[in-house]
Amino acid sequence: QVQLVESGGGLVQPGGSLGLSCAASGNIFSIYSMGWYRQAPGKQRELVATITLSGSTTYADSVKGRFTISRDNAKKTAYLQMNRLTVEDTAVYYCNVDYIISPIRESLIAWGQGTQVTVSS
Repeated sequence: QVQLVESGGGLVQPGGSLGLSCAASGNIFSIYSMGWYRQAPGKQRELVATITLSGSTTYADSVKGRFTISRDNAKKTAYLQMNRLTVEDTAVYYCNVDYIISPIRESLIAWGQGTQVTVSS
């Protein structure tokens, strides 16, 4: 079983910055991609950013230029650096991992429990 440990959430003022971390552990052979999603009250969960094993990244238009996703393959950890935060960024942020436990097995998806990010003055 895999476990995703998220950290870094909290309260920040508009225009401020915050960094999130997601560490994966357990029976993992390889992680294809890691990503961050968020869900605000009354809204569907949406993609924030993803990063592949090779380092290719994808960002939601709303965060492009402000957020940066990165990963440390050795540590099986993904990071999300969030800059110039706005109140619209307030949400629960969830870590997502697409991984395999064996090269002959199909990929699996794991989700973290989420960490609250609140942007308020």
